[in-house]
Amino acid sequence: MPLPVVIVAGLHAEARRSTVGELLATVPGAVALHHDLGPAAQGSVRVVVRDAGGELARDEAPLVNDCACCALREDLIPRLRRLAEDGTARLAVVELWDSVEPRPMAEVLAGYGGGAVRLTGVITAVDPALVLTCLDNGDDLAEAGLAAAATDRRTVADTWARQLEYAPVLALAGGAAASAADLALLRQLHPTARRVEAGSGELARAALAGFDPRAAAAAQHPACARLPQEAEEAGVTTLVWRRHRPFHPERLHAALEELACAAARSRGRLWLADRPDTLLSWEAAGGALCIENNGPWLAALPDAAWDLVPAVRRAAAALDWHPEHGDRRQHLVFTGPDLDGAAHTRLLDSCLLTDAEYAAGPDAWTHLPSAFGAYLDHPVG
Repeated sequence: MPLPVVIVAGLHAEARRSTVGELLATVPGAVALHHDLGPAAQGSVRVVVRDAGGELARDEAPLVNDCACCALREDLIPRLRRLAEDGTARLAVVELWDSVEPRPMAEVLAGYGGGAVRLTGVITAVDPALVLTCLDNGDDLAEAGLAAAATDRRTVADTWARQLEYAPVLALAGGAAASAADLALLRQLHPTARRVEAGSGELARAALAGFDPRAAAAAQHPACARLPQEAEEAGVTTLVWRRHRPFHPERLHAALEELACAAARSRGRLWLADRPDTLLSWEAAGGALCIENNGPWLAALPDAAWDLVPAVRRAAAALDWHPEHGDRRQHLVFTGPDLDGAAHTRLLDSCLLTDAEYAAGPDAWTHLPSAFGAYLDHPVG
């Protein structure tokens, strides 16, 4: 039988350690592996293996290509294989370091073809009182001492957002100081997540429930992401904005700073008039915004290419298919405390093509002044 493996991630280090400790205490034969990337500046990664009784081993793994995350990936699979071959462990708990995101590690484990291990869960540990603090933190990870490589340009906010939104299970630990608004924000950011309270007895079942990396990836892809719905609770609002008209590139560009800073978190997909065939993703947290080229809209593809598109994307497009524009549309979601939904909607609507501009048609739209630069001309996948 393959060795079950669960990933526990999260920037909230105390909540993460508490979650791992609970799994070790409640699952007989559980062993935790943690790669501490803190010493990476000295050329190595510290590896600690422990069980419910305490530390079993401590050693170091060398850096790979000056990248601490690469060292983690190269070192982790052989260690898990040895644990599986030894036969004494009943669960391997992979505790990721603070800024390591669960998705790439989950995909590495899921793609491991040896058959000795099986990924059964991905959990992000959360202190609800710290959710907004992390989302508001626009500092680079390097400034916070949390960069995983010299080239790591992520921020605390966008890293935390991806850690939170990828995991199907959120383990709530600590949080004694959490307010009703903190809990409402957490629910609205990831409404489909299974939230497990520390000490509830549910954590072990969640860790072994099973995990589908393809479904998890599809849930994050801009073309078919399961975005939050409209909500309002305890002063926290989620605004869902959908339109079947393209943005005017210059007017949208002029409004970007205000749009990016209006909510603690925003994401979705957008359609620019001067790039009618390009699906663009929108990701903002901590006041920083990233707009990226995610390839063509489904409607821009020749019929012969549709069979190459994942079924989940075709299904998502069919749910909101426009007779003229196909799956081209605006779908942006903004979540945060004190969000003025009406004012935000007016600002977004003002960035769309006017009636006269829209009536000019697609050929005229492509000649509008471009405001987003050549970097959008290169798909990111």
